[in-house]
Amino acid sequence: MKPYDVIIIGAGASGLMCARVAGARGRRVLVLDKSNKAGKKILLSGGGRCNFTNLDVSANNYLGDNPHFCKSALSRFTQWDFISMVASHGIPWHERDHGQLFCDDSAKAILAMLLEECRSAGVEIRTGCSIEQISHQQPFQLTTSQGSFSASSLVVATGGLSFPTMGASGFGYEIARQFGHQVTDTRAGLVPFTFSDQLKGLCERLSGTAIPATLTCGQARFTEALLFTHRGMSGPAVLQISNYWQPGQRVTLDLLPSEEAPALLRGLKQEHPKSLLRTLLARHLPKALVAELEGLWWSELGETPMAQIPDRRLQQIGEQLNGWSLKPSGTEGYRTAEVTLGGVNSNELSSKTMESQRQPGLYFIGEVVDVTGWLGGYNFQWAWASGHAAGEVV
Repeated sequence: MKPYDVIIIGAGASGLMCARVAGARGRRVLVLDKSNKAGKKILLSGGGRCNFTNLDVSANNYLGDNPHFCKSALSRFTQWDFISMVASHGIPWHERDHGQLFCDDSAKAILAMLLEECRSAGVEIRTGCSIEQISHQQPFQLTTSQGSFSASSLVVATGGLSFPTMGASGFGYEIARQFGHQVTDTRAGLVPFTFSDQLKGLCERLSGTAIPATLTCGQARFTEALLFTHRGMSGPAVLQISNYWQPGQRVTLDLLPSEEAPALLRGLKQEHPKSLLRTLLARHLPKALVAELEGLWWSELGETPMAQIPDRRLQQIGEQLNGWSLKPSGTEGYRTAEVTLGGVNSNELSSKTMESQRQPGLYFIGEVVDVTGWLGGYNFQWAWASGHAAGEVV
């Protein structure tokens, strides 16, 4: 049985960060991953350009049963620390809306950087390695498809359930339960909505149409692009609000987020009394969407000039434009979800070191923990920060 100081399960963002930090401290580090290559999800992210962090990061950008848990790690390895690391490797990047940072060229640059850092720190990475058994005794003993290994520190960086085609599984949760940890309920996050009522047909017909919109669910509210798809609705606004949505809940869609629609319609009536409502609205919304809305909300007034539409009716239509109440039938699930909500109960981990409070020497980092960020580089920043926190102490 080959001895190491640290074994990390998972060669993703958090696992590789943890490995480079621990290796740089002189620890003998082994990273095991069942995939045939490290960092597959890194390569897939951001449309292949890797939205590696955000200029504006705070605990408010994260969800979890304990909203304070992420603060310590995020404050000790910040977005500026990661940006500095990217700069030191000469990787060009650019900023997009909402402070999102992307590689100019390819996500491959971020993965190559992490692998180079690990190589420099003497980290051993084994891919195509499935774990068959983990013993409770100290040191931890792992039986794998590539032999048996032991270490005094075991780090679980297995990710969540999103992207099953990339090899995602619930293995990290199984390890947590094996050592007596609670796992909060998991569900797909940052995921498109699906519809089963008349909206399904509407979305199919509008598939490919995008608009700026505001989506609200409870206290959460996001104004970003919304995309109609043949299955329902997607786009950043939908992905963001999906983290806050529970099955059975309604969401409110504002199709004209920069306008008070009732006042807009009254003004259009005064300015263009002979025009049709759909003609005037098509200046503010895609023509195909306006045609669908007419069929839903004012079909009986389709050929009625604006001057003949009562103000109270325009008020109703305006209120619907600003507050369309929708009830998704569900989401597309883990197949297209970018993250997994829920995970290893953070109340049973040290917020400073990520170490288990139930089993000394056992650590959980990254997406496997009940910490989920918004769309926009926040989940990568949690991976870097939590991996760094554990790497400093394992």
